[in-house]
Amino acid sequence: MARELVVSTRPEETRVALLEDGVVSELFLEREAQRGIVGSIYKGRVTRVLPGMQSAFVDLGLERDAFLHATDVFEELPENLLTDEEVTTDRRAPIEDRLSEGQEVVVQVLKEPLGTKGARITSHVSLPGRYLVLMPTVEHVGVSRKITDEEERRRLKTILKEIRQERGGGGLIARTAGQGKSPEAFFRDGGYLSRTWDEVRAHASRNRAPVLLYREPSLVERLLRDLLSEDVASIRLDDQETFARTLDLVRALEPALASRVRLHSGPMALMEEYGVTAEIERALRSKVWLPSGGYIVINQTEALVAIDVNTGRFVGKSQLEETLLKANLDAVREIVRQIRLRDLGGIIVVDFIDMEERKSRRDVMRSLEQELRKDRSPTKLLSVNEFGLIILTRKRVKQSLGRLLMQPCPYCSGSGQVKSVSTVCAEIYEEVRKIAADMRGQRLVLRVNPEVARALAGAQAVVLRALSDLVGGDIAVQGDPLLHQEQFDVVPV
Repeated sequence: MARELVVSTRPEETRVALLEDGVVSELFLEREAQRGIVGSIYKGRVTRVLPGMQSAFVDLGLERDAFLHATDVFEELPENLLTDEEVTTDRRAPIEDRLSEGQEVVVQVLKEPLGTKGARITSHVSLPGRYLVLMPTVEHVGVSRKITDEEERRRLKTILKEIRQERGGGGLIARTAGQGKSPEAFFRDGGYLSRTWDEVRAHASRNRAPVLLYREPSLVERLLRDLLSEDVASIRLDDQETFARTLDLVRALEPALASRVRLHSGPMALMEEYGVTAEIERALRSKVWLPSGGYIVINQTEALVAIDVNTGRFVGKSQLEETLLKANLDAVREIVRQIRLRDLGGIIVVDFIDMEERKSRRDVMRSLEQELRKDRSPTKLLSVNEFGLIILTRKRVKQSLGRLLMQPCPYCSGSGQVKSVSTVCAEIYEEVRKIAADMRGQRLVLRVNPEVARALAGAQAVVLRALSDLVGGDIAVQGDPLLHQEQFDVVPV
């Protein structure tokens, strides 16, 4: 699978698209004023400890206090003071025995603040490098699961143990990019991460909480660190300054790939040339059409994401079961692509078209599992039932693309619906009926939205006549474009 990175830089934001075989698969957006904090390390102050929830809230100097669960409370391992058994026992103690209000702790952000929730944090720090991940709070050596060759796994573990022995402890994990790399490359990476952690600790010792100790690199730097490999065919950029920085970084990380970094100079905007702009617009709509003529509908709620599959214009060629299976399999590829594209997370419920045969349902399940292997975010399939529902969970660390690019409609307050004109007319009638006795014989003016005014002059004229009978006087209707469709005023004259 050939990959391409397309980077568009503007004064206020950077957008990056990951293309797989020419198709936009993932989108990343970073605004400097709203730069994400996942991976950043803070020294915070515990504001509340909740024994009943085995959790605590920590002030990081952000808008809302961050959430720290007992399972995420780690301390940096002491040097030769405690045995592994003593460390494990200490970490299983209740949170009230390990944290207290006012205590200062070094933590790392796991999840961005979402909605009304503060950030999710951990004191189990992990610092990712090009080939390694350093974890100062554990004694563990591991290798990425994507490296399957047993001989290579053994070689990498031997290198990691040597690095750990040299630095005097801590946990290390070999990343997928480290496959086949020399021991010298790992030692250089390990040395850089150790120096970074020493700087974090020194900064923490000099400053009082809350304070930022370490900030994750920029979006382009993170993506190059995590994605740069032989299967990246090209990296195209439209900004001279970003191009120069990216070229320097690629020369440092993978000198052989430097020729694949290119500055865009065509007549068409970079994102438009690669179809990224159109994909962003598509990703902001709830309905997505499939090549076969079917479509999926994606609705994101506070608690979960619901995805519904429909046959649409697809009618098949032969038997019903075959038609439904083809529609569902067609939907699977687009569903996974949209999940990645929109960066949807949490609980995702997919309502496939009902199929009678178990074999068909198994085929859909296998196809979904296969497509999900392309996703870098951890995903787990939870259940399938005879009604065609599949429930999966996907790790959510930041806001989805829709939440980043859009805001709740100020007219409908994000509900997507407003009261119909007929409903508003009925409410006007009820309101006037309540005060009719006090307004008897008076002339009234109804200030309403122009749509409601047109209805009272036409289809809802019967309501206006009924109101005149109630108060025994004339009622004038005044359209006011500044009024919301659901708003109205009853004014005696």
